[in-house]
Amino acid sequence: MNPYQQKKRWKYFLLAFAVVIAFGSLFYTRYLVKNIARSERTRAQVWAMSMRQLFNSDDDDFLQFTTAVRDSLTVPAIVIDEKGDIKYVRGLDTTKAFMKLQAEGSKTKKYDPEYFKSELDYMKKQHAPINMKLKMLGEQWFVYYKDSPLLQQLRLFPYVQLTIIAIFLLMAYTAFSSSRKSEQDQVWVGLAKETAHQLGTPISSLMAWIELMKEKFNAQDDTLIAEMENDVQRLEIVADRFSKIGSKPVLEEHAVYAVVKDFVDYFKVRVSKNIGFEMTGNPHLKAGLNIPLFDWVLENLLKNAVNAIDGKGSIHIEIGGNKVKNQVFIDVTDTGKGIQRSKFDTVFQPGYTTRKRGWGLGLSLTKRMVENYHNGQIFVKDSEVGKGTTFRIVLKNTRNDKQAIS
Repeated sequence: MNPYQQKKRWKYFLLAFAVVIAFGSLFYTRYLVKNIARSERTRAQVWAMSMRQLFNSDDDDFLQFTTAVRDSLTVPAIVIDEKGDIKYVRGLDTTKAFMKLQAEGSKTKKYDPEYFKSELDYMKKQHAPINMKLKMLGEQWFVYYKDSPLLQQLRLFPYVQLTIIAIFLLMAYTAFSSSRKSEQDQVWVGLAKETAHQLGTPISSLMAWIELMKEKFNAQDDTLIAEMENDVQRLEIVADRFSKIGSKPVLEEHAVYAVVKDFVDYFKVRVSKNIGFEMTGNPHLKAGLNIPLFDWVLENLLKNAVNAIDGKGSIHIEIGGNKVKNQVFIDVTDTGKGIQRSKFDTVFQPGYTTRKRGWGLGLSLTKRMVENYHNGQIFVKDSEVGKGTTFRIVLKNTRNDKQAIS
């Protein structure tokens, strides 16, 4: 199994586990809230019964008992009559029902019933009323109440708890990932530099053997030896790439068309003759390039195009620009299998590949080299399944003469 896909599956598993914990916490908290709410309503009903007995009974001993029960209610409550007039208030801050007069220096306060009315409206939305039939008065009153502060806090508790846990997990995951990535980068950088060092000796030997062959066989203009020399020089460039991994690349101004053409000329003789190459565009456009790294970008794109072509096909490279944005475009178009529109972004993710063999790192590395090292962009400009794909690289035009952009 591809390790990148396995890592993604672990992330999905951990996410699903976190969701289960979250829903479990919410479910259990709702269970507690429901039980406490039921208990508070029972207390409110008992309180309403005690109030009713206070009005309907003449037994002094029973009145003392019901008075004690009445005073035991802990939730805020309001009692109203059939007309909606407030008859009794319990558990509310009555000082809020009085407001200071606007006259400067006045200490007199005025009663304002709006506080109790607003509280009553809120209670009506929270719970159904409890009926109180008062036989002695021949009326029916209604008791409204709202949740206790404890119950209100308990309703919010799981959301606060989950938020804090989520922030903690995010910070821990970020710190762990950053530390692990830094450690992995150091290992890979060290391995890459050691590989470059190990390749140096055999490459130097191959160069010496080629020079010896030229002298011994008097083959200075031999085509085969020239191609062997190009391949050895290519190995030297690859080793140089590995030696520079981990250090910031130096960009120099180069004619984009010439750089691309040099690599295409090298590449096209090393693939099947059934694939044709065509290159067009403006030869005067320039951009800041690190040639060893940019050749790597071109190599990945062209290899990707070759692999997409089944049998005969063609690859077209076009160099163009945009005057307004002062940009240089490099379009690589193949006549291969094409890419589904939903996969336009996915193809650049590490581990994505349509081949049975391969790690799916080519386009991911290409995107990193273009965007991080050359301050450019790369994306799928256009693609149609069964007809082909166009990748576009966007670079900044470094030539001061914008007229050079066609």
